[in-house]
Amino acid sequence: MNALQRLENRMAQLQIFAKKSLGQNFLISDHVIQKIIDAVVGFNVEKIIEIGPGCGALTDLLKEKFTQLTLIELDRDLIQFWQSQNVNVIAGDALQIEWNFTDEHLLVSNLPYQISSSIVIDRCLDQNKLIGMVLMFQKEVAQRIRAVAQTEHYGMLSVMAQEFWKIETVCEAGPRDFKPAPRVASRVLKFSPRVSNIENPQSYLTFLKNCFQQRRRVLSTNLSSLSKEYDLSLFSEWVIQNKKNEKIRVEELSPLEINSLYHYLRGTSCRS
Repeated sequence: MNALQRLENRMAQLQIFAKKSLGQNFLISDHVIQKIIDAVVGFNVEKIIEIGPGCGALTDLLKEKFTQLTLIELDRDLIQFWQSQNVNVIAGDALQIEWNFTDEHLLVSNLPYQISSSIVIDRCLDQNKLIGMVLMFQKEVAQRIRAVAQTEHYGMLSVMAQEFWKIETVCEAGPRDFKPAPRVASRVLKFSPRVSNIENPQSYLTFLKNCFQQRRRVLSTNLSSLSKEYDLSLFSEWVIQNKKNEKIRVEELSPLEINSLYHYLRGTSCRS
């Protein structure tokens, strides 16, 4: 039985339909599903978390391979169904629940588009990083996550994600790979934690928000609101040492350079 048949059977069984308010677009591509499962298996873990299992496109296969599966679901009808299948279900919004998962867990999801960026940022802020993530995004969001400096999609999300994760593309998914079909294309990304010298991720996020608050404006102006927390007199010194222009914009700096500037203005890097 293929993914579309499984979906149709389950929707008929449960007498449900895709809820637009919850961003439900059910995955029906066997090819994409298998790519996701292969990426998950590649992490060699036992504990899996899935956000938004929906009608089980991924969940049915995850249940076959992993005994320690936890689902996070907001749809009441689907909460009841998965509980009846003897699966551990956390009922609630993935952005609101208490996150107690550790580096023994891997996160997988065909994410509702409206929460995808926030999920990535939240997982960057975790003190105990997950062992990995395999997540489906709207293609534009995926492009932002992997974007490099001086490109259209580069921004705060790019820098934050790349600071804390090594990110690879797993596969593409078109509108016809879902039911109902969304109006946009999608992309699956694989995240593996990377070692970062950022000790306080929340502080770094605040720094990035200020840097990118008006990305076309010169960086020194965006940084002015941080004068109480950072020694902005060191900005010119950092610019000279790194052979930059005083009127540089944040979109011109790589994640590595932004990391360097952050530590320099905090007085936590070596200065000659």
